[in-house]
This record gives sequence, structure tokens and C-alpha cells, in this order.
Amino acid sequence: MKKFRFSRKQLVIPYAIFLILFVLLPLLLIVYYAFTNSEGHLSFVNFINFFKDSTKLNTLAISIVIGALNTILCLLIGYPIAYLLANKKYNSNKVIVMLFVMPMWINFVLRTAATRDLLSAIGIKGGTMPYVAVMIGMVYNYLPFVILPLYTTMLKMDKSVIEAASDLGAKPYQVFIKAIIPMSMPGVISAATMVFMPTMSSFVISDILGERKIQLLGNLIDLNFNHSLWNNGSTIALIMLVIIGISMLLTKNVKKEPASRGGGVW
Repeated sequence: MKKFRFSRKQLVIPYAIFLILFVLLPLLLIVYYAFTNSEGHLSFVNFINFFKDSTKLNTLAISIVIGALNTILCLLIGYPIAYLLANKKYNSNKVIVMLFVMPMWINFVLRTAATRDLLSAIGIKGGTMPYVAVMIGMVYNYLPFVILPLYTTMLKMDKSVIEAASDLGAKPYQVFIKAIIPMSMPGVISAATMVFMPTMSSFVISDILGERKIQLLGNLIDLNFNHSLWNNGSTIALIMLVIIGISMLLTKNVKKEPASRGGGVW
């Protein structure tokens, strides 16, 4: 009796079905609702209304500013942490890396609620300091998404390049600026991508920590969908997808992987 064997093409079928059902079809629905009116006719009125509405444009601007600020803060905090974690001189135990990953195992909403209670205990409340509370919550929740890609990239950096720069007389800050940062740029780009857009689309953090005093694009989408305004919500979602596409185009020329002879920064 002939044995049945799976070919590589057959193994792709479940993944292809998943992509069609949960990625392609929802995307097509978003495009359909974005370019139709409430009667189902082709129309650009949703986009016209969005760009004519000062409230929505203000929400877009606030979302971009908070997304950019959160990305910068996470990089400023996460970069040195990732560098120390990848440096065997300071960290020889991978358990420390897991300590930064463990908060991600806890439910997102529970983490945010716990952060609200902690901030309230020290006097930072969403009712009086919404932007401060929201930014602290954003940094706390998205910091691991910066540390992990940077840590992975720095593990693969070529140690010999760093040593050669030092041997040739470069000062420590010159080694850092001209050798370490360029080799870690793929991780920086990856980290920024993983933080910027999710921050703009987030609505749980701004709702819980900001006590609904700060509205991001995610809040706007959630509000429209909850009120069955599918066309408006889909339009905003599609605009976000365009922003994602533009950001990916701007970063596509960054090389994917640094030199890989390292095995740690040191």
C-alpha cells in the first residue's frame, strides 16, 4: 500500500486559508465600507468628511504626536537596557531577559488597570493629568516590544568591528555612534514599527488611564464601530493602513540583519 505524503505546497494550505479568512476578507470589507455610503453605493464622502472634520484631524494629529513621543521614549529607555542585556560583561544570565518579557504574559487590560491604581496611589490621576498618565501607561506596555528586537539584533552584532574601532583609536562615544548604532539600526527600525502604529490604534490605555479625556484613532474607530457606523470606522482604519504602508516604505531600505559573527556585544 502506497504511503500518503504531504508535499510542501499542501502544508501551506492551512496557512493560506487562515490568511484568506482572517486577513484578506476583513481587509476587503474595510475597503468596501470605506468607499461606499450607508446605502452601499460607491462614494468618497467618507474621506471628504474625515478631512473636513477638524475634530477628527485633531485626533489624527494627537495620535501621531503621542505615537512618536511614545516611540522616542521607549527607544531612549529600551536601547541602553537592550545593550546591557546583550552585553555578556553585564549580563550572563538569560533569566534577566525573561523578567522584561514576563509582563507581556499578563492580560493587557489587567496590566493597564493595575497601572491606573498604582499611578492613582502616587497622585497621578487621569482626571487631572491625563497625558502624563497615558504616556506612562504607553511606555510601560510597549517597552518590551522595543527591548526584544533590539536585544536580538545586538546579539548578532560583530564584536570584531567594535574591537577594531577601539584599536584604531576611536573613543567610546565614537565607537557607540559610528559602530554600535549603525549595526543596531535594523533592531531600532523594527522596534519603532512595533510601537508607533499600535500606540496610535490603542484605545484601552487612553480610556482607562486617561479617563476618556484623550481620544486616539483607536478610540475613534472603536466609537464608530460600537455605534454601527461601519463606513466611518472603516475609513479611519484604512487611513491608518495607509500610514502604516508609508512608514514601511520609508524604512524598507534598512538592511534586514547586521553582521552575524557576534554572539553578543562582548
